[in-house]
Amino acid sequence: MRYLIKFSYDGTLFHGFQYQEGFRTVQECLERAATHINNNKKVNIVCSGRTDKGVHALGQIAHLDLEVNITPYKLKRALNSNLPDDIHVIEAIEVKDDFHSRYAVISKTYQYRINMKEYNPLRRHYCYQHNYPLDVFKMKEAIQYFKGTHDFRAFVTENKEKKNCIRTIFEVSIGEDQDELVITFKGNGFLRYQVRNMVGILIKVGTGKIEAKEVKEILDSKVRGKHGCCAPAEGLCLLEVNYHN
Repeated sequence: MRYLIKFSYDGTLFHGFQYQEGFRTVQECLERAATHINNNKKVNIVCSGRTDKGVHALGQIAHLDLEVNITPYKLKRALNSNLPDDIHVIEAIEVKDDFHSRYAVISKTYQYRINMKEYNPLRRHYCYQHNYPLDVFKMKEAIQYFKGTHDFRAFVTENKEKKNCIRTIFEVSIGEDQDELVITFKGNGFLRYQVRNMVGILIKVGTGKIEAKEVKEILDSKVRGKHGCCAPAEGLCLLEVNYHN
């Protein structure tokens, strides 16, 4: 039986989502819990996409196959009772056997938070503590260059290993939530470090190190060059993953 699970996690103490020998990862914790429920027969968790060390998720999606007969409601409860406190399954749904959590994705939404004001130790794991003013008007101008279908090779750290860096970003926005600047991207998919690299460039615009129009020049160059700047992981959160129906 195949199930979809929607779950959230605090990425602070995880070495990313994907299983890595000798490190604590979200995938390892989920697979251990699911295997226990499956009468100790190994379960593989297939996620919509991995997140890096320190990155959080509010609406991550994965699928798993179980041999035991269990209702979605009981599966949710059983998983949560076997998971650590920094992972929580929000929902479990029975799906068709050909459903694939990665290949069926139509859009993902990421959000990045920046504190431009006084250092806040209570938010240090969930919001980048920039602690200096940014020119938000220029950042709003610059972010528009990312909207649409582009080759994002200039914003992918591992671009030499990636043949296809073309992605479509449907929506972009920059707003403010109390002391925090909130940057949001919604697209059909994102490459590793892409969002953090785009935010890094926006911060350079906001600090006056480059002009807004230079973002388009960097994007069009398809070269990961001297302007590269990866924003810290703690400000990034995967908000939601969308599928047809």
